[in-house]
Amino acid sequence: MSDKNEQKNSNWEQIQKKLFAMVSTGVVDSRINQVYDIVSTLALIANLVAAFAVTFDDVKAAHGPLLYWTDQITIAFFAVDYVLRILTASQQYPGCSNAEAVRKYVTSGYGIIDLLSFLPNYLPAFFPSGAAVFRMFRVVRIFRLFRVNAYSDSLTLIGNVVSGKKTQLMASMFIITLLILASSLCMYSVEHEAQPDVFKNAFSAIWWSTSTLLTVGYGDIYPITVMGQILGILITFLGVGLVAIPTGILSAGFVEEYQKAKRLADIAQEQDVHFIKISIDEGDAWIGRTINEIAVPSGSIIALIIRGSDTIVPRGDSEIALGDKLIMCAESATEGMLEDVKEIVLHKKHPWNGQRIADLDISRQTFIILVDRGGRMIMPSGDLVLMEDDKLLLYTKESVRKYRHEAPF
Repeated sequence: MSDKNEQKNSNWEQIQKKLFAMVSTGVVDSRINQVYDIVSTLALIANLVAAFAVTFDDVKAAHGPLLYWTDQITIAFFAVDYVLRILTASQQYPGCSNAEAVRKYVTSGYGIIDLLSFLPNYLPAFFPSGAAVFRMFRVVRIFRLFRVNAYSDSLTLIGNVVSGKKTQLMASMFIITLLILASSLCMYSVEHEAQPDVFKNAFSAIWWSTSTLLTVGYGDIYPITVMGQILGILITFLGVGLVAIPTGILSAGFVEEYQKAKRLADIAQEQDVHFIKISIDEGDAWIGRTINEIAVPSGSIIALIIRGSDTIVPRGDSEIALGDKLIMCAESATEGMLEDVKEIVLHKKHPWNGQRIADLDISRQTFIILVDRGGRMIMPSGDLVLMEDDKLLLYTKESVRKYRHEAPF
């Protein structure tokens, strides 16, 4: 009985993996995943177009039923998408129990956006009096556009900058809040007697100090006393400096992210190499010959020898045997070839699961030469999405001179 339960759990986990890959934006390693991404994007665009078009009376009169059913069908799709994401939450949060993973997704920013994308449409059926409020919450679905950032390097860059600098930004916002409160109380104390109808209370002063410190200055509230005007000048100067703090933080963050993106692009370029796998069958002329004795095409090199379950880094005196599989690639890709090969197995909690090779933050002195996926050898490319249980063979480069000296080809 336990074997049946284990088999059932294993089958369900495989289904979860496939569903999670399908609903995950940007995972396009199979046709169904590509189709789902396209349908999801088109559903969102159609829903937003319908939501805007229905606000025009002439369009609503001419195409009312079409707009209504477009809205209802796309909202139903959002509901199904939400259910699928709940069912696959354990794949999104590996290492957590199913209940904990669901809780994390439901309370996450994306989870709340996904929920509000469809729920307000159905709530008026149960709470008719709150229909107007529920319609207001439906506007949240526009934030689903942020899921498209998997296709936009610019949006990803902005998100990374804000996320990476959130501590510094929160600190600057805290300082600005303190100065707004302090300046509002000072201005209220100075101006209240002179303008009791303008600076009625502390909140009126907060409105003035906020618009002044943030250098907007609407002019609807302003000081008329000499002391108030002096404070206004000082607070205005402070506002210019305060706005520069988060601006400087974000600027530094963009520079850092640009440098990181450039480094990752260089890595992706290194990964974009054409590999050829050659099987040594019976009667092959290379059987029994060493690497030095083989005439390989100009500009090519034998990078690996796969012999059964072993992976061998070839040297000049390495002998080729029957049944070997040779991995060949351009010589420029293996310049400064590695001191050794490291094997990494992507377990369930590994941070590389679900990521493209081009997106991995790995050293420029390291690149992936081969991916073993369930016994199937895959040549790596920048667009290859890594999966759980993949075995990666990594090279760590050393100097060209040392490589040429130790393993001449």
